[in-house]
Amino acid sequence: MDISPNAAVYAHQQQQTVNTHQQVQVTMLKKAMDMQAEGALALIQSLPGAPSAQALPANLGNHINTTA
Repeated sequence: MDISPNAAVYAHQQQQTVNTHQQVQVTMLKKAMDMQAEGALALIQSLPGAPSAQALPANLGNHINTTA
């Protein structure tokens, strides 16, 4: 087992490199997910004649009729 200071410094540097790579990957994943969300929202908003929840009568959606 090597307990020299050089080995400890090297191990710390390697761990910092791994942490940095992981942070970059997470940041890129978040950006990609944000871009997909924006694209999906734009597609939904571009649908012609899509009814909005505000345009529906007040009695719609208040009850669910089910049978077993």
